[in-house]
Amino acid sequence: MSQKTLLTATEVDIILHRLACQLLENHLDFKNTVLIGIQPRGSQLATRLKSILETEYQVNNIALGFLDITFFRDDFRRGETLEANKTQIDFLVENRKVIFIDDVLYTGRSINAALSAIQSFGRPSEVELLVLVDRRFSRHLPIQPDYRGRQVDAINNEKVVVKWKETSGEDSVELITK
Repeated sequence: MSQKTLLTATEVDIILHRLACQLLENHLDFKNTVLIGIQPRGSQLATRLKSILETEYQVNNIALGFLDITFFRDDFRRGETLEANKTQIDFLVENRKVIFIDDVLYTGRSINAALSAIQSFGRPSEVELLVLVDRRFSRHLPIQPDYRGRQVDAINNEKVVVKWKETSGEDSVELITK
């Protein structure tokens, strides 16, 4: 097994600020926009982006929620034991712009599940996708991000692992080959 660092802590920080600026440019005051972190790994990214928008760009009242997609996945009943997370959305998404946030876009199946799951909270006027890492050449569904931190060409036996300082002690993105 080999490991290669794709993004260092400094590079992750630069990308997070760029993504925050892109969101600000497209959504201005966020009055009609909500951020939804896809559990479990998108929640950390969503929280960090919200923090940057609030502290460095003085955007107030950003609605942030976390969506568990476990029971909406197409592999839910295929024998693999899946661990559910907690959905925390205390607002309606009816006629609002929803930005799904996840760490890595791989096959697109998680985003497909998120599109189904969000319907329980209303019908969004628009849905966008923000990912830290976009794994090209791996899609099973025609889903593409609106905002991406870094695009990576990884083959199937390679895994992209995102580490956050809050949970792993450092920010980094690594490519692991089995």
